[in-house]
Amino acid sequence: DGLSIRYAESDCDHDDHNCEHDNHVLLTSPWPESLYAYHALWQSLSETAHLFAIDLPGFGHSERRSQLLSPSRMGDFLIRALDEFGLESPHLVCPDVGTGAALFAAARHPGRMRSLIVGSGGAAHPLQVTGALKSMIEAPNMDAFRAIDSRDVLRPALTGMEADLPDDVLEDYLSSYDGDRFVESAAYVRSYPNDLPVLAELLPNVVTPVQIISGAHDDLVPPANAEFLHERLPKSKLDILDTGHFVWEEAADEYAVLATTWWASGYADV
Repeated sequence: DGLSIRYAESDCDHDDHNCEHDNHVLLTSPWPESLYAYHALWQSLSETAHLFAIDLPGFGHSERRSQLLSPSRMGDFLIRALDEFGLESPHLVCPDVGTGAALFAAARHPGRMRSLIVGSGGAAHPLQVTGALKSMIEAPNMDAFRAIDSRDVLRPALTGMEADLPDDVLEDYLSSYDGDRFVESAAYVRSYPNDLPVLAELLPNVVTPVQIISGAHDDLVPPANAEFLHERLPKSKLDILDTGHFVWEEAADEYAVLATTWWASGYADV
């Protein structure tokens, strides 16, 4: 639809019949990161699945379209992306901002996705977020954030995670939100007060199996969000790991084991 999206694909023939893997997986960029958030997971995940990672519109290095900056609208985009890339019955890995989008997509398109892995994203209603995320959502406007260099905001948060973050990966994250990109991307989370009540009503009707992974010490999106989902989704499994917010990086090995086990058989057993 004229929107430029950055993506990465693991080695696999584009003809599904010639792919050595039965599992096809779409991974979406967390915020304020990019598809490089999976740098520590990529090798192990690609051994059991055909991977297709994208920077969501307005995040990472993908082009922004303001109309898509809400979980509901981004859910529609996910379905459009699956169609565009020819991914039939894939698993989705959508942590952080991808959580709401993936759940909206699953609620509105039952059977389109084989399973979801979500978590570390605002999901509860009433809203349960803390720290800088809460401040951005509740601020009357983003003027105060526009006055600050996004690198000065993001560098401490990203380098403070308990993970080995290569310099080139960190630079990819920081450059993803240069200029006004960080402030404009915040429109997505600022839509939570409108979108999450709608999502809460849809959750009991989601028939897609959902693996929820959250960090026990998340200082932005407390585990209460993961528990909220687990209590309402008919087919879900919950794992809370001993990490902060960036669980996919801070516990990459454990995250990979949970994902590959889920794809192998776990999603069919919930």
